[in-house]
Amino acid sequence: MKAPSAQETASPKRVLLGRIHGAFGVRGELKLESFTDPARGIFRYQPWILRTPQGAERELEGARGRETAKGIVATLPGVEDRDAADAMRGTEVWVPRSALPPPGADEYYWVDLEGLRVATVEGVALGAVSHLFSTGANDVLVVQGERERMIPFLQPDYIRSVDFDAGLVVVDWDPDF
Repeated sequence: MKAPSAQETASPKRVLLGRIHGAFGVRGELKLESFTDPARGIFRYQPWILRTPQGAERELEGARGRETAKGIVATLPGVEDRDAADAMRGTEVWVPRSALPPPGADEYYWVDLEGLRVATVEGVALGAVSHLFSTGANDVLVVQGERERMIPFLQPDYIRSVDFDAGLVVVDWDPDF
């Protein structure tokens, strides 16, 4: 699962797939950080919802790109020169959750886990999934309840089951830890 902590927005759910880091060259191309795996896969999921650092949003179709030695370079309709490209620095690329393919067996999109209740195998309620993050070694489930807990997302060691119908993640975790 390659993604930063995917954030949920107002309905329908959206998934953060990338971020624009500024201009690439002088013809309006953009340096694009992609959170998809492979990185060039970001172009498969359109339309994009572009969200500026100030919070303004617009929908865009027709994004194209290529992989270079320095990362992903994107071309967007209407972005014709370096100034226009540089003005997009910090803009996030979101897509509706429904645009993504179904996950494989024992795979999850982080956005789908957020908000699920978390309980121990003994039935002790710990709270709800706030978000997830990656440490490089493994992903970590952050649970908000009477206090915050960080549980390694390792199946079956700590994460015993995920039941979307019941809205529940069952963990093998000491409630006092």
